[in-house]
This record gives sequence, C-alpha cells and structure tokens, in this order.
Amino acid sequence: MSPTLASLANQHCKPRKGSEHALGRPESEQRLLLLPGWALSEGADRISKDFRFRDFHRTMAFVNAVAWIAHAEDHHPDMEIGYGHCLVRLNTHDVGGLSENDFICAAKIETLHPDRAP
Repeated sequence: MSPTLASLANQHCKPRKGSEHALGRPESEQRLLLLPGWALSEGADRISKDFRFRDFHRTMAFVNAVAWIAHAEDHHPDMEIGYGHCLVRLNTHDVGGLSENDFICAAKIETLHPDRAP
C-alpha cells in the first residue's frame, strides 16, 4: 500500500543518526508528492514550504502549533516568520540531509494549514 499524507502524519519520529538513515533524492522526491507545496532546497538536503496567512495572529498561531509538534516529535525545523507568512525548513542534522523524520513532521505541519487536512 502506498503511503498517504494521513499515514505519514500518523507516524512518529524516531532517533536517526548516521548517513545510513539519509534518504536519497529519488526517495525524497517520491515522498514530496504527498506534500503539496513542499520542495527540495539547498542542494536537495532539506525540504521547505512558505505558508501564507491573512494576518499576523494566524501566522503566530501556526508557528506555536509547529513548535508544539516539534517538541512532541523531538524534531525541530528552522522557521522564518514575517507578517502573513512562515517559511518552514526541515532536515535531519544527525544524518547530514533528509530522513523519514523530515517527511513525518512536514505531514503533521501540513495538516495544520486551514486549506489542508489528511
């Protein structure tokens, strides 16, 4: 059975250390098909998406929800926050690129956006 956004969002991050847990570009591109608007960036070693909102309050509510997910999963994105948007970037430092954890967190984050649900 092929994974879906919902099946990814229902998983939990696991400790992953070492390059054996790094996903290659083809694996990463396959998983990105499940994540609307997310893209490989910076040499294909991270994924990112710029989320847009109507105002600062909604942006900050989203940022706080992402922080809660990051804490619960012990996997922390880089975020750039401005009025009406939040750029989220994910990678796994301990593997030197992308791991399954990045796609799990991206799926959980994706379900927060008002236009998206699993």
